[in-house]
Amino acid sequence: MKTYTLQWTLLGTVLGLAGQAQAKPPAGGVFCQKYPTSPECIGKQPSCSYCHIAPPQRNSFGAMVEKSLALGMPRPLSDTDFSAALPSALAAVESQDADGDGASNLEEIQRGTQPSDPSSKPGSSACQGGENPQYAVCRYDLRHAYKKVLRDLCGVSPSFADVTAFAAKASDDERRAFIDTEIDRCAQTEFWRGKNGQLWKVAHPKIRPVGSLKDGEDKGGVPLADYYDDYNLFSYTQTDDHDAREVLTADFFVRRDVNPTRYSKVASLASQKVDLAHRAGNMTTAWSLTDFIMFTAIPRNAASQMYRAYLGLDIAKQEGLYSVANEPQDYDAKGVTAKECAACHATLDPLTYPFRNYNGISSAMYETQYIPNRLETFFPNVAPRIAQTPEKGVIFGKPVNNLREWAQVAADSDAFAISTTKDYWKLLVGHAPTPEENAEFVATWQRFKSANQYRVQKLLHDIVKTEAYGAP
Repeated sequence: MKTYTLQWTLLGTVLGLAGQAQAKPPAGGVFCQKYPTSPECIGKQPSCSYCHIAPPQRNSFGAMVEKSLALGMPRPLSDTDFSAALPSALAAVESQDADGDGASNLEEIQRGTQPSDPSSKPGSSACQGGENPQYAVCRYDLRHAYKKVLRDLCGVSPSFADVTAFAAKASDDERRAFIDTEIDRCAQTEFWRGKNGQLWKVAHPKIRPVGSLKDGEDKGGVPLADYYDDYNLFSYTQTDDHDAREVLTADFFVRRDVNPTRYSKVASLASQKVDLAHRAGNMTTAWSLTDFIMFTAIPRNAASQMYRAYLGLDIAKQEGLYSVANEPQDYDAKGVTAKECAACHATLDPLTYPFRNYNGISSAMYETQYIPNRLETFFPNVAPRIAQTPEKGVIFGKPVNNLREWAQVAADSDAFAISTTKDYWKLLVGHAPTPEENAEFVATWQRFKSANQYRVQKLLHDIVKTEAYGAP
């Protein structure tokens, strides 16, 4: 891979040991060196669930691999011995069927299905749709795609006259050009970009609104912060020719005008308090600091939410683990060095350190701001070592000095491109990419990152052109 590698930290948990848990950071890289064309290895790496039910408990595939791993060698295995032994252990079980679904482990690895889950099975590539006089079943059908675009992006069903006029166009090239025009037209509508429109729907799990705590327009009973600012910034970055990465990197705010809805940059808002030098898009808004940090000293929840919401990596599900040496340090004495916790916190805590000086809720004078020496000022008695908590952190194995640098590494990553593409894929196609759709999905997110330069408007065109979208 040409970009960063997400370490599959826990594949080796218990695979490297018998009766004792230990994280094995090399596992993901070794797996993907052996199977570089596996869908699990294109822009990402498998999560721990590939071999585990919940670490250290192995699933059927993990247990099968463990039985062939470094037979006769004393445990615990060193990382070097584990890395040397894993390829042959994987090879030894390729022809077997860990989940009994009729597909070999190798076929499932190559097709991107789960070798431990009988419900996740490579499907037949043969068309099962039969004949249909209205549509080119199982192939891209322009008429079907046109009707879907109007419903998905404009929120209306085409009239009989619309469909008749579309069919009457002189050529398929003209029909394709007309679909492109309709995508751009629909992306200007209230249904797409307006308050509570499709873009706001994409933003919901990232912002996680709580109406009772809302300030400003549509104020709740306990008004703490105005999360419409977050929706506005998100929507601005996802429309027109704007760079979607600015949802994490913006040092500006966004105002929403109505009738029609339009989003524009502003240097400041009365509802936002973080100074220019420390802004990092929607990660440092008043709502994010209020909701995800609140009264917390070391705000692990804020880091894990941003990792999950914008990079698609859920540490609670052992996704995107990239252990950092000599971590976790447990500066706040929360017990995270316990063996049940350490494997995840060796990634999570270094992700969290750049948030150390961003304040959530305290006295009104200091709420939702960047406060130098915040821990020393407001939390001196939390734990003896709390003041030693660094602001420097690590994301994807890359050291960063502060949250602005964290945001840039995150925004430039494959994970951001994959997660953003998946958001709109699910919205338009209706489900996450299936193994059969993976090749189209990979080409789409790679194009979003390269040729399209993170422009969501162009991404919409690319998704509509996929067979996953346009085949009845």
